Amino acid sequence: MAEKLTTETGQPWADNQHSQTAGARGPVLIQDYNLLEKLAHFDRERIPERVVHAKGAGAKGYFLLENDMSKYTKADVFNGNDKKTPVLVRFSQVAGEKGYPDTPRDVRGFSIKFYTQEGNYDIVGNNTPIFFVNDPLKFPDFIHSQKRDPKSNKRTQERQWDFWSHSPESVHQVTYLMGDRGLPASYRTMNGYGSHTFKWVNKEGEQFWVKYHFISDQGVHNISNKLAGELAGRDSDYLQNELYDSIENGDFPSWSVYVQVIPYEEGLKYKWDIFDITKVVSHKDYPLQKVGKFVLDENPTNNFVDIEEAAFSPANMVPGIEPSPDKLLQGRLFSYKDTQRYRLGVNFEDLPSNKPVVSVHNYERDGYMKSDNQGSEDNYEPNGFDGPKEVPEANIHSFEVSGEAGSQDYSHNVDYHTQAGDLYRLFSDEEKDRLIETIQMNLGQVESDEIKKLEIKQFYDADPDYGTRVAKALDMNIDDIK
Repeated sequence: MAEKLTTETGQPWADNQHSQTAGARGPVLIQDYNLLEKLAHFDRERIPERVVHAKGAGAKGYFLLENDMSKYTKADVFNGNDKKTPVLVRFSQVAGEKGYPDTPRDVRGFSIKFYTQEGNYDIVGNNTPIFFVNDPLKFPDFIHSQKRDPKSNKRTQERQWDFWSHSPESVHQVTYLMGDRGLPASYRTMNGYGSHTFKWVNKEGEQFWVKYHFISDQGVHNISNKLAGELAGRDSDYLQNELYDSIENGDFPSWSVYVQVIPYEEGLKYKWDIFDITKVVSHKDYPLQKVGKFVLDENPTNNFVDIEEAAFSPANMVPGIEPSPDKLLQGRLFSYKDTQRYRLGVNFEDLPSNKPVVSVHNYERDGYMKSDNQGSEDNYEPNGFDGPKEVPEANIHSFEVSGEAGSQDYSHNVDYHTQAGDLYRLFSDEEKDRLIETIQMNLGQVESDEIKKLEIKQFYDADPDYGTRVAKALDMNIDDIK
């Protein structure tokens, strides 16, 4: 039997088809408060979309801990065996707006929220182990280059390649993006990465650097440029729908969770800067260690409440997991929560998808839409009335810093090309052919020869064959560039 139709405040609603009017032909009466409420709510039912990663999809599930990691971290979620933790995962596109097609070439967001017994723990990563920039000051500029031109309102190849060509640190990620993995066949068949280096601390106070890898148990599958274009016209929500339909049909995707564990002092002396997100750490030097797996077995009950209102932040850490000096990570620790305060309001963490499974006790109160105001507990500290007490063992472990304060040109004489070349040389001949074809399709749309030359020079510095082939594909003379 259907539920009774009610207003937002629970009163029975008699007629949802006809406004109250003065006579059959009107006009409408202002006493029809249900009409006014319905229109007023409709006028306000859209919230600001995410500035980045606006278009996405997600699901619920669980993380199963298979190997006790207490040797490296005291985080409860990773201590023990066969421990199940609820998770919420959101996949997304970086650049497009909320209504943008799913399949254009783009980096894909890969965010996981663990509802642990020590509070929420978020890993906010991508389907790539690296990124385009390594300084938070450049992040807004990078995103602006991916968004629409302020004059024409077009997304253009000219703008994004202009930024990349003037940002040599981007060449590794550009190579990754223009390769096969820039077009995943589905969210279920792409890997995820924490991308940054994080710090783990065990109960004895020993510290380790870690990098997260989420390996698709379905295998990695990608699509061609041609098919991606066809899907954009046939089903603009293709990736979202494919994920939803798979879970609805009982085909639950899973990912094996691995970490690279790097001893503290070794990490500081590693041949590459492990705090530079444009770099990877070799699996040969630090092999993947299995932690467990997570499974997505439940679609959203209400997409707005479960997914659109979900707020992820790398600042959501639990005892035993801490930040590293990674500059881009340090900027994200502030920016991600701040954008949610703008998008959802100051009390966004009261919303169902963001609320932890443990009780919350602190001295923050009030503000718009506060649903849990902690009753009569005191709202100041220090106090003599047995208010919430600090937890000293949750304090982070310090790391040593040195040098002079100021704007640092830390990219000076940094090698941004070798790892991009290593990636190129890992590609099969067929993958290289598709990479060059994709760059030709995209960089070939740029009118400025100067932008093309700067970008080709980066490819050439990564690998001479790489740069030479791109130059040939764009009918440019490599001798004038190298």
